[in-house]
Amino acid sequence: MSTQHHFDVLIIGTGSAGLMSALQLSNDLSIALIAKDKILEGSSYYAQGGISAVLDNQDNFESHIADTLSAGVDLGNETAVRFMVEQAPSAVKSLEQAGVVFTQQQGQYHLTTEGGHSNRRVAHVADKTGQSIQTNLLDSAKSKKNITLFENFIAIDLLTQNQHCYGAYVLNKSNNEVESFIAHKTIIATGGASKSYLYTSNPDTSTGDGIAMAYRGGCHIANMEFTQFHPTCLYHPHAKSFLISEALRGEGAKLILPTGATFMHKYDERGELAPRDIVARAIDSEMKTHGFDCVYLDISFKDKDWIESHFPTINKKCASFGIDISQDPIPVVPAAHYTCGGIQTDINAHSNINNLYAIGEVAHVGVHGANRMASNSLLECIVFAKACANHINQQTLTSQHLVFDDWDASRVSLSKEKVMVTHLWDEVRRIMWNFVGIVRSNKRLHSAQMRLAQIQNEVDEYYRLYLISSDLIELRNLVTTA
Repeated sequence: MSTQHHFDVLIIGTGSAGLMSALQLSNDLSIALIAKDKILEGSSYYAQGGISAVLDNQDNFESHIADTLSAGVDLGNETAVRFMVEQAPSAVKSLEQAGVVFTQQQGQYHLTTEGGHSNRRVAHVADKTGQSIQTNLLDSAKSKKNITLFENFIAIDLLTQNQHCYGAYVLNKSNNEVESFIAHKTIIATGGASKSYLYTSNPDTSTGDGIAMAYRGGCHIANMEFTQFHPTCLYHPHAKSFLISEALRGEGAKLILPTGATFMHKYDERGELAPRDIVARAIDSEMKTHGFDCVYLDISFKDKDWIESHFPTINKKCASFGIDISQDPIPVVPAAHYTCGGIQTDINAHSNINNLYAIGEVAHVGVHGANRMASNSLLECIVFAKACANHINQQTLTSQHLVFDDWDASRVSLSKEKVMVTHLWDEVRRIMWNFVGIVRSNKRLHSAQMRLAQIQNEVDEYYRLYLISSDLIELRNLVTTA
């Protein structure tokens, strides 16, 4: 008999959305927080820029709303955008209450500007905002007796009956045993699916797990075609997935060709501060036109002390590869960065499946449209985590004891063909990068669709025949989201 856990609320994912929702839930609720890897190994931790909010009297909500809708090519949900923007100052205060200390200047927030923003409204902790938020939220979660943390547990599938969700089957990676987490409410906060691309700014955990599980469980999924490509990832053979923050461009850094020529003015009058989709396409176009492997981001006009003060993490990382950014431009390329689509939810983060919620990058509440504006991602996580928790807190949870069958592994065997998982994983990511990348065509999309359907069948057959593993779970989810 496999292990069964019973909780009031199951939260799958321990990024800023998952942790904040746990902290905002009532202390009377028993909460399970599960992380597929180390708790701090996720996109939230690596977020450099900051959190956008109207915190200055020179700014206003209408401007933030208009900028967000414009960046999303007017495909966003204005009601959801307005809710997020108006709740943003409160979200910043909630983070401060959890211990986050934002960078100050003369007793006020030091606010930066980034692509798509018409005002300085990005509150930050130097260039390691995500790290500060994550460590403080995690410390707060560890101090609460009603929250139990499970590290190295990867969810397989949701437990559903009659359009209701009651938890999930979860693989304990330490012993490769499947355990049942049974809960009255389930929150998916697993992040995006950018690992489905060969080149990505995301950590290895971003394999679309929550979206794929929700899809198999009957959830409505929306706008998956809108993958955002971040314009500036560090181009170096040993610099795996390292992002060069948009805040550099907010402080005047210029994109240049290897010849030293600037080019962004040809594509948008806002130049380097155009929204990410425009900048990424511009870089992609210049690289393909001229045959360059990368372009460069130049902030060498700033003195070394200023750079070390404002961008210590980026400065240190580049220096480790022999790049002195106070003297030399930074080699950069676009990479898959953010999944704008996901599990369709309302502004309370509730899906079309009863008792099932989704928050953060895994969700599609409608705030990003076709393209996310910089530093609205951490904001979305915090605002809708609070909304989700508030919605659950207002409900009376049933005392009914839920019963589900144990995971049945009696008809599968140990695989001697694990090379298939490795090979198919690589093939999916190459197909997505080459055929479903920054610029797409109907022919390439059709070719990708045909081959991905074949891979889906191969993975499904492998899944039915062999013992489950974390790599197989991720591959299954990866090809589903692709």
